[in-house]
Amino acid sequence: MSELTQDDVRKILKIIDEMGERDVHLEIGDLKLHVSRSGGAPAAITPSSARAKPAPPAARAATPAAPATADAALAVPPGHVAVRAPTMGTFFRAASPGTRPLVEIGDHVGPEDTVCVFEVMKLFSTLKAGVAGTVTAIPFANETLVEPDQPLIVIRPD
Repeated sequence: MSELTQDDVRKILKIIDEMGERDVHLEIGDLKLHVSRSGGAPAAITPSSARAKPAPPAARAATPAAPATADAALAVPPGHVAVRAPTMGTFFRAASPGTRPLVEIGDHVGPEDTVCVFEVMKLFSTLKAGVAGTVTAIPFANETLVEPDQPLIVIRPD
């Protein structure tokens, strides 16, 4: 199978969006995609060999005192900057399995510091802080499937 391009991913996402409330099943070689909007599990992108499932929303922890609602957990406080998901994909806190997270709450980061890894259809990229400051929140657990523009790392600028 040839690698999917970003344009291919955009086309697939557009098709999924146009399908409305219907389930979408797509298979391209080893890639199997199932999207269900019936209120069940979040969309899953998995190769034929099993992958770890995304953490459930209950596993999200922005701060030690968890907010009352999921929406509150994703709110970016005034004056803070968020490193956001560029598209739908999987958020990874560490550079590779079994290694320590790239950042923790309370860490000071610089604009060019890598704060997380983002994966879309087996294509991995690193996301930079973009600003110097202190990490104040990490709303999602490692290996969580996230939606476009969701805040992954929240930073209070210096």
